[in-house]
Amino acid sequence: MAKSIFEGLVISLGVLFALAFAVIVAPPLMASGDTIGALAAGFVNPYATGYSLDAILTGLILIAWIIYERLTLGVKFGWIAIILCFLPGVATAFAFYLVLRTRTRPIQY
Repeated sequence: MAKSIFEGLVISLGVLFALAFAVIVAPPLMASGDTIGALAAGFVNPYATGYSLDAILTGLILIAWIIYERLTLGVKFGWIAIILCFLPGVATAFAFYLVLRTRTRPIQY
């Protein structure tokens, strides 16, 4: 797969998730204003809990990876992906970081 196709696909999927989040999650959250209730809704049954924990732990692993590469390889702008982990979510953050890494030449120590 060509790099341009890879980057286009990853960016498209990251943006698609962000748009889906904005359409599906944002309106009921703004209507209720109940952030804690919205977070708790991800744990309403064992299946939702499993998916929620998967996303949460994936986000934490991504954050650890970003911090590691910043400290060891000098990768810049990973902090943007850390913010994206929390809003809109890990899918957009991961897509951003993958594309960032394909375009970054890390400093070798």
